[in-house]
Amino acid sequence: MMPRLLHTMIRVGDLERSKRFYTDVLGMRVLREKEYPGGRFTLCFVGYGDETEECVVELTWNWDTDHYDLGNGFGHLAIGVEDVYAFCEEARAKGANIVREPGPMKHGTTVLAFIEDPDGYRIEILGRG
Repeated sequence: MMPRLLHTMIRVGDLERSKRFYTDVLGMRVLREKEYPGGRFTLCFVGYGDETEECVVELTWNWDTDHYDLGNGFGHLAIGVEDVYAFCEEARAKGANIVREPGPMKHGTTVLAFIEDPDGYRIEILGRG
């Protein structure tokens, strides 16, 4: 069996706000969620498909922390969509912050955009094909 990427984890300051963004704006669904009272944290896994087949995002909410400094090592998550322009218009209508408007990438033809989640994580929206 080949190794496979399972998930990427990001820490969030408000779990309900982040779940709304990842489900309402990005169209993912909550796959599972579990509270760990002894450690004062909750793990919530969101994604487009079942974890047995797809890579997903783990939202980690530490109950006593409402903000994180993102640092300069993290780049972005990337999501492929059919129409970057239409996706960004729908995301904007739902309150998403578009930080790079849709259009061709510099020195190339791939259409992309960047949006931010409620904690400031960047998400690249890439056109498929």
